[in-house]
Order: sequence, then structure tokens, then C-alpha cells
Amino acid sequence: MNKKSLKPLLYIAPSFLLAFIIISYPIIDLIRLSVNDVGTFGDLNGFIGLLNYQDVFEDELFFEVLLRTLFWTVSVVLGTVIISVPIALALNEDFYGKGIATTIIMLPWAISLAMTAVIWKWILNPEYGMLNSVLLSFGLIDENIGWLANASTAFPMQILIGILVSIPFTISILMGGLSSIPRDIYEAAFLDGASYFTRLRTLTLPLLKPFINIAIVLNVIYVFNSFPIIWILTEGGPSNSTDILPTYLYKMAFQYGEIGLAAAVSIIMLSLLLMFTFIYAYVAMKEKK
Repeated sequence: MNKKSLKPLLYIAPSFLLAFIIISYPIIDLIRLSVNDVGTFGDLNGFIGLLNYQDVFEDELFFEVLLRTLFWTVSVVLGTVIISVPIALALNEDFYGKGIATTIIMLPWAISLAMTAVIWKWILNPEYGMLNSVLLSFGLIDENIGWLANASTAFPMQILIGILVSIPFTISILMGGLSSIPRDIYEAAFLDGASYFTRLRTLTLPLLKPFINIAIVLNVIYVFNSFPIIWILTEGGPSNSTDILPTYLYKMAFQYGEIGLAAAVSIIMLSLLLMFTFIYAYVAMKEKK
């Protein structure tokens, strides 16, 4: 390798070094905390090996929360992609009011997730919430429903909210993918007599697939680690019935003072996400070949 080929690497080396430090330091610190007996105020009381991990895996609530987190992630990501694809396809067409429609769909992305959760908590309030008022006015329910009072209604509503807040981000990825598809191939297919659905099945969706894969991976990471929706709406209640791993982790660290156990849960979460990312990337690359 000559000096000329090394020159670009030297230019980007400081950025890579800074990124490595920023990413690796918290992970190394978490690993250190997870293998030590950690006091309430973060003081290390001695090395205990994998005992924190053992305590986590012996907690029955952890496995309940883990399964609920997987269900939450799959439901939100799958629902988001299924809804976002047709919306992105519609927005990719030329029609009157396209700019206004795009703005309305993307506007929720400008609002913080915490503020969105606060608004939904007001909407779902059993006494003065807008949802109950609308349903009562149309005669769809006979009395106010406590949407967040039990898991049978609280968790499905949280999944629905998770889907709604994930749609703008997903559509932006898909719109970028659609804009990169050459118009010439559509014109050629149209001249050959291919219908809209034939063009959609044979051209649009196959060419859009890499962007759908990107949207799935990014949404899985984003949704799996999502905290504000669950915490603000129910704080994981009632009776831990809507807890997911981020809220379980928060309670363990800041309510119960179990810093070492919380660090172990963080490493487990990181491992699960890395495992998913590598497996999904491997499958996607294999299909591409």
C-alpha cells in the first residue's frame, strides 16, 4: 500500500477514533459494572463475576418482560412497515395536494416522543379523554373505558401509538428509495403493456426491498429501546403488565438501586440487538446473492 492510498485513511482516522471512543467507553463501563457488586450510588464493592447475570436470569419477571418486549418490537415494526409502504407509494405519485399530504404525515416527526406520549395519555384519559368522548357520541360504547387501567387495553393501545409515531421516519426512508428508482424502467414497462400492479410486483417492490430492509433494522433498534411511550402512559403498570426491557431496566437502576443488575440487563439487550442485526444482515446478503 503506497502513501497515496494511505492519505484518505489518515484524514478520516481522527473521526473513526473519536467514534470508537464514544461508542466503546459506555459499553466497557457497562461490562465493568455488570461484573461487580455495585452500591446504590455507583460505588464498586468488589468483583462478583457473572453473578449479576445469574440473578437476572433467575428472575421470572425478566423472561415475561423479554417476551413482551419481543412481541412489542415485532408488532410495532411489522405494523409500521405494512402501513408505511402503501403510503410511501401513494406519496410517490403526482396528485393535487401532495405537498400538504406529505407535510401532514411527516409533521408528527417534529414532535418529541415524550410530548406525543403526554398527548396520548390525555386522549386516553377515562374521565375527560377525547377517545371516550368520540366513541360515546357515536354510540360505540355505553360508558367510559379506562384504556390504561389494565393490560388487555393498555398494551394494544401502546402498540398502536408506537406504530403511529414510527410511520413518518419509515416513510422518509422509503421515499428516498422510491426517488432513486429510474423512471425509464417504468416507461419501458408501461409501453410493454404492464399494468400498475405488475409494475409494482416486478419492479417497485424488488427495487425497494433494500430500503425496506434498512427501515426494518433501524426500526427494530429504535422500537426495542423505546422508553417514553410505555413509561409516560403506564410506567410499566398495572402490576408490571406493560413493562418492556427499557422500563424494567429503568426501575431496576433508579427505583430499586440495583445498578449492577441494570448493567447486566443493558448488556443482554445490546447482545440481542447485535445478534438480530447480524442475522438479518446475513439473511439479506444471502438472498441478494
